[in-house]
Amino acid sequence: MRDPVTGFEYPAEWVKRCAVPAQLLLAEQGLAVLTSSGTVLRRGFTTGTTAAAACKAAILSLSGTAISSVSLQIPCGLTVEVDVDAHSGKSSCKKFAGDYPSDVTAGVVIVAEAIPRPEGIHLEPGEGIGRFIRDTPRYHKGEPAISSPSMDCIMQSIKEAMDETGLSGVLVKLHIPEGADVAKKTLNSRVGVEGGISILGTTGLVEPWDDHLEESVCGQVSSAKNPVITTGRIGLRYARLLYPEHEVILVGGKIGEALDAAPGAVILCGLPALILRYINPQILDGTGYATVEEFAVSPLFEPVMHATLAGFKKERPKVHVVLVDRKGAVIGESP
Repeated sequence: MRDPVTGFEYPAEWVKRCAVPAQLLLAEQGLAVLTSSGTVLRRGFTTGTTAAAACKAAILSLSGTAISSVSLQIPCGLTVEVDVDAHSGKSSCKKFAGDYPSDVTAGVVIVAEAIPRPEGIHLEPGEGIGRFIRDTPRYHKGEPAISSPSMDCIMQSIKEAMDETGLSGVLVKLHIPEGADVAKKTLNSRVGVEGGISILGTTGLVEPWDDHLEESVCGQVSSAKNPVITTGRIGLRYARLLYPEHEVILVGGKIGEALDAAPGAVILCGLPALILRYINPQILDGTGYATVEEFAVSPLFEPVMHATLAGFKKERPKVHVVLVDRKGAVIGESP
């Protein structure tokens, strides 16, 4: 059985240990992950998926029909059903966190209001959605903190709803009533986002990357013949392209645990932020930059990166680190 989200082939013994067929089906569909003990942990929906569902439901409800769920194709390619509450052009959608109890945005409600317009799609992000307070390598000051995959999913959901209802134009007002309060529990201020939470989601799903999944991550790494460890979805994609003969394993922030579980040589591949901060938690000290992403465009970054990788190679000689940018180009590698 293969996980359709990560491509990981679950070992047969893991499948046999799962005693609940309905839970196993969720893992087969990509809506959950199967652990080495046979326990199934549900994936949640990202803020991007939640916002897209709210937008689609608001438009569909303009017909006068109450809407209790909508179907969405999320960025990873899966089609999911999301619960909503929509009436007369107004909708709300509560973020489902799955089995990830540490998700600070769990249960947050995203609200959308749809107003017919003569033509075109007009999206108006409002209260509770954070905005950038400075320019970054990917965003400009004042822009709403909505990731590209999330924006694509939102716009596609709006278009689908317009096609279904026959509308030629619509204004969708999107806001998160509790966004400003929830944002205080996040790291948004450190990355230059204030006023609310970010609408994110590379795949549309939230992984249950919590302490209770450590056994599963370490089990995957320890049983792999040629493991490549990566931290996120972008790393997962490019690691597979760079190392097609290896087994690529998504470990989230559990880099140390995964490296310790590797029986021999292992490749650590992905975007620089999590990896470099794992290797050297003080890497930004004295640089004047708040994030590794911002530091990476500085002329000071390259020598610091190479020195960091060289030092880590001496500490962990069996670990080969490969850093890539968001377009998949290799920007740094262990000596």
